[in-house]
Amino acid sequence: MIYKLLLPGEWTAFQGSAVFTGSPVDRADGFIHFSTAEQLRETARKHFAEESGLVLLEIDPARLSGALKWEPSRGGALFPHLYAELPLQAVTRHWTLLRGAGGELIPENLI
Repeated sequence: MIYKLLLPGEWTAFQGSAVFTGSPVDRADGFIHFSTAEQLRETARKHFAEESGLVLLEIDPARLSGALKWEPSRGGALFPHLYAELPLQAVTRHWTLLRGAGGELIPENLI
């Protein structure tokens, strides 16, 4: 599985249209950024440190078109990048993330 963090408004729009064309950063880069489970904490810290109410999406790569590529990024690690729209049917699970006392992101159902 791969993962995508969305702002609450992005998730609402995605649910309404059943397709996600990317965040402003995704669109500027020409692909939708994803993370593996191991990369997720650093992605959240680096790009979403001040955000609250984030939505974490779990994506099944088998439900994506052949436009998913694994490319080097931070420190040479391979990150999944989608060069197409993300269909809602590729989302297998989602969680709203809240900030814990130490600032860490925690799925709301664990609080």
